[in-house]
Amino acid sequence: MDSFPERANGGVLVVVGSGIRLYREYLLAGAAREHPLWLFDTDEPTWQSPYLAGFSRVNTSDPEALVAAARDLSAVRRIDGVFCFSEALVEPAAALVEEFGLSGMGSEAVRNCRDKSRTRTLLASSGVGQPRSAAVSSYDEAARAADEFGFPLVLKPRGLAGSLGVVLVPEPAGLFDAYREAAAPNYPGVPTFEASVLVEEYADGPEISVDGLLADGVYRPLVLARKKVAMEPYFEETGHLVDPCDPLLSSGELLTLLTDAHRALGATGAITHTEVRLTASGPRLIEVNARLGGGLIPFLGSLATGIDPGRCGARAALGRPVELPVAESRQVAGIHFAYPPEDCTVESVRVPDRDALPGLQQAISLVTPGDVLRLPPRGYISRYAYAICVADTVAACRERLALAGAALGLEHRPAPALTTDAEPELVWAPLSPGAAR
Repeated sequence: MDSFPERANGGVLVVVGSGIRLYREYLLAGAAREHPLWLFDTDEPTWQSPYLAGFSRVNTSDPEALVAAARDLSAVRRIDGVFCFSEALVEPAAALVEEFGLSGMGSEAVRNCRDKSRTRTLLASSGVGQPRSAAVSSYDEAARAADEFGFPLVLKPRGLAGSLGVVLVPEPAGLFDAYREAAAPNYPGVPTFEASVLVEEYADGPEISVDGLLADGVYRPLVLARKKVAMEPYFEETGHLVDPCDPLLSSGELLTLLTDAHRALGATGAITHTEVRLTASGPRLIEVNARLGGGLIPFLGSLATGIDPGRCGARAALGRPVELPVAESRQVAGIHFAYPPEDCTVESVRVPDRDALPGLQQAISLVTPGDVLRLPPRGYISRYAYAICVADTVAACRERLALAGAALGLEHRPAPALTTDAEPELVWAPLSPGAAR
């Protein structure tokens, strides 16, 4: 049974938003092992309750409402820090960091990460390796940027994450459709911009993500994942693999890039999730997110190394040193996300039992009968299941993930027709409210 710090008295760590249980409970549990938690959220807690010292109902998207709720709380409990792992809420949460003078990233640093055009400008001024980029507000502007950069190109929304609306454009004929697709997506709580699309050089090569933090001027990686993408020209993330002995963890070139990028953005005092492309010319920074990674990447890190990512995130938010555990044994951990072969309505999902396959840790259905799944550009992150495996080597883990992926099954029927002018449906798995709770 988990043991938690004394909750009756003393200070609390304010958690802004708890997210979906399936994807974020392990972070909340880890944070609770470090410090008493007080949740600010829009709904009364259910599964979150065992981890909490208290709760305040508040509009988490409204910085002024958050500050008002925190002032009320501070009259009875000392606020020791603010922890947020929701992409849509990191900017409102930063208002609390500033209001109470706490450790962590303030509003300017968070905006430096959230606004990808602003990120590019700051990184360019510091000489950080990255693709050339231009923020545009029309197709004509996109065409002029394309003439300057040449093809292939990538078009992406300026303020979203998770590869939503990101499109590869190999040649001029695809630019018009790609601009429409990159300009269409939006998500509640995520800011929009007048020049809402970025046109960027394509950084060819494998993609990695690194969860870590800048401390005492030096970047320290905690979890490095190799990413698998599919559905070209889109960049749907179909898997991640974490090798605790990955040689990139000690790459001076990569660590210098990460250190310089975080210094340029002022991204200090919190764990971030950074995406990098490994090109023939060296690593190129794609984006920095002011939160822990999604897609259960930090959870893979816990399986691979024994690290407690939620506790590490809480320690960073409290201004405490974040130390990596010295694991007696380490293993490679990976996740496979299953997508439908076409737009469809779910009838049933088949997942294997944990003991049915070697190294299988989890096999989870993310949908229920009747859910509609649409592939890009009509929908994004339309996963119907995932499987997590561990093994002693990278090759063995990949083999086990392939077996687990083949054991996942989907019965489906055609999806309802969309109107021709329908915008993409931004779908975040798990789709089913029942699965989410």
